Amino acid sequence: MLRVLTLSTLFPDVTRPNFGVFVERQTLGLAGLPEVDLRVVAPIGMPPWPLSRHAHYAGFAHVPEREQWRGLDLYRPRFATLPGTGGRLHVAALTRRLVPLLTALRRDFAFDVIDAEFFFPDGPAAVALGRRFGVPVSIKARGADIHLWGHGATRGQVRRAGQAADGMLAVSAAMKADMVALGVPGERIMVHRTGVDAARFGGVDPVEAKAALGMTGSIVVSLGALVARKGHDIVIDAAAMLPGVTLLIVGEGPERPRLEAQIAARGLGDRVRLMGAVAHEAIGRLLSAADVMALASASEGLANAWVEALACGVPIVIPDIGGAREVLTDPAFGLIADRHAAGFAEAIGVLLTAPPPPERVKQGAARFSWETNAAALKAHLGALVAGG
Repeated sequence: MLRVLTLSTLFPDVTRPNFGVFVERQTLGLAGLPEVDLRVVAPIGMPPWPLSRHAHYAGFAHVPEREQWRGLDLYRPRFATLPGTGGRLHVAALTRRLVPLLTALRRDFAFDVIDAEFFFPDGPAAVALGRRFGVPVSIKARGADIHLWGHGATRGQVRRAGQAADGMLAVSAAMKADMVALGVPGERIMVHRTGVDAARFGGVDPVEAKAALGMTGSIVVSLGALVARKGHDIVIDAAAMLPGVTLLIVGEGPERPRLEAQIAARGLGDRVRLMGAVAHEAIGRLLSAADVMALASASEGLANAWVEALACGVPIVIPDIGGAREVLTDPAFGLIADRHAAGFAEAIGVLLTAPPPPERVKQGAARFSWETNAAALKAHLGALVAGG
């Protein structure tokens, strides 16, 4: 029996059902395999009172510290985060909070390995905890945890965690190269690709999907949180150059007011819609209504949204970032565009004028399976426990 403690600050809860849903799906896949016993620790960072009363954090009062979540035995300890520190103190606070929890947990669940699902602050804390409890540690890099936290005040903590971890995972070969450039030993990094749920993505007829939205004509979807890094503003300006095209932006976040102002200033209120947060189980139907999925992110590891769109038969337009060239291995799967409005408008226009056959587009997602993902993760963690 492989006893796994999964540690992830990126995990859904009742207030954030789409937050880290891909971590949840991976964990469910691993937990469902034979000879695996698993517990999840999903810490929630909270500032001190009275900042904790802010609306952004108030909802966490309704999130239990322990619960059964879709069959997973889940712990949600709170740990202190101090604004204005650049994250420098996150790891120490998280580690202090987890030592007594894991000590108590270990009495009934003698975990063999710690599987950290985000590089910061999870990774450095996992390394400290692994040493304390005498178990190997794996850390997975997904994107912002390296591209954001691997720079500035927390760079040293990220690098040292990578140097000390027994094994690491990267969502793409490009992500692995970024880790090596940071000073992390490449021989301990395995590329571990995401999966896609074929039952949820790709089973909807595009004509029916458009009809359900009450729409006709060309539709472009931009899928991602409303944060500056996702580049929705670039796709909005691209839409302004494509008469007759409707743009649906799916996601929520702090950039909403700025994007609303941009849409109004461009006179695009009848063609660009901010759809807000959409439940993950409904995204497949919405993507199926699209002719193109365009996401102008400044950085990604290998975005789940890319693969989900391909699984729906929808070609993608993305910049040359992260694992883009690992996904777009066939022109039918989509195009890499320069990260500016004119570049995106040109690439979107090409795909709208000569759309590739949906069944061929779907082949781009065939390499991404949650079953393969779970089996590879089990083998990786098992090898660490065995000392391999």
